[in-house]
Amino acid sequence: MTVALETRGLSKRFGGLVATNDVTFQLETGARHALIGPNGAGKTTFINLLTGVLPPSAGQVLLAGQDITDLRPEARVRRGLVRTFQINQLFADLTPLETLALAVGERHGQGRDWWRRLGGRDPVAREVDEVARRFGLADVLDTRTDTLPYGKQRLLEIAVAFACAPRVLLLDEPAAGVPEAERRDILDAIAALPPDVAVLLIEHDMDLVFSFARRISVLVDGGLLVEGEPAAIAADPRVRAVYLGETAHG
Repeated sequence: MTVALETRGLSKRFGGLVATNDVTFQLETGARHALIGPNGAGKTTFINLLTGVLPPSAGQVLLAGQDITDLRPEARVRRGLVRTFQINQLFADLTPLETLALAVGERHGQGRDWWRRLGGRDPVAREVDEVARRFGLADVLDTRTDTLPYGKQRLLEIAVAFACAPRVLLLDEPAAGVPEAERRDILDAIAALPPDVAVLLIEHDMDLVFSFARRISVLVDGGLLVEGEPAAIAADPRVRAVYLGETAHG
């Protein structure tokens, strides 16, 4: 398998606090990979380093073998490294139709006049329709985002990320705060992502992690503790001690 995303000796220090400690990590093309760890393990800092929100104190980030360590977040998005957030980053007063048209139009270099692309047979409009149907948003396209059920808002954020044509998609707790009745839609949307898109899921919900991931990395105190297939992670006594608990998953 080829490597879609890689870090080499990635570290982040805040004064005397080491938030990310010499992390060397690989995400394969088409991966279904989960990153887990207890609160304060450094997961969010690690994702912020991957996406350029924070500069590293040491180490490198590579996308498809190209060093992107010094690139700004928007440049990384244009190269195909896209993320969602723990808390929605959506335009509350726009509709899903307008939000998706903005994302698709920007990718096509038409961000300034995205609103002109909403009707007819324009390629942007067709792609917006396809993305909306993929993520179960076709019936709420004209509804203001801030009035949508929370599960639909989470689906919209994943849809916006998908509309950016990711090669690597980082999903930061996509089911957090979603009512149980709406969680299945989130799980189905993640499961249906194209197989060529590498997905890194950051999640506390172990049911979601173990139903999704083919490989799991465990982060503790800013460093990688262990990595492997789900069954091996669930059985690892070190993981049980710091995260899963003695009765979790067998």
